[in-house]
Amino acid sequence: MTAAAAYRIGEVADRVGVTTRTIRYYEERGLLGNATTRAKGAHRVYSEADVVRLHELIRLRDLLGLSLEELVELAEAEEARSMLRGRWADSANDEERARIVEAAIPLVERQLELVGARQQTLAAFADELKVKLASLKRRRRELPG
Repeated sequence: MTAAAAYRIGEVADRVGVTTRTIRYYEERGLLGNATTRAKGAHRVYSEADVVRLHELIRLRDLLGLSLEELVELAEAEEARSMLRGRWADSANDEERARIVEAAIPLVERQLELVGARQQTLAAFADELKVKLASLKRRRRELPG
């Protein structure tokens, strides 16, 4: 049996493409790991699951252009949904499953709101670029030659 892989903060930073300060900040904000379980002065050690989570957080941040507060909110909703999925798997009771579904709906709705806001921002930017492009093409046609 092999022991789970453990990575130091610099290794994680290199793998994910962020700074060690970013990792520490995400930890401070509760997005990654549990700093309270580490002894004071002990080295930060991360699991493969931590690396995957950090990579996903960075992907969402970059893809959606989320603020840190929005990223925290999105991550918290995803964690809550994950817990609900676990409860669903453990339950064969239709009443309990109905409560799980009811609890999951507002979580997904909020995630969709965050994504939708980013889509609107991107759509507005795309519209601005289309207007600029049309203007440039018009000017090109008007030039002699």
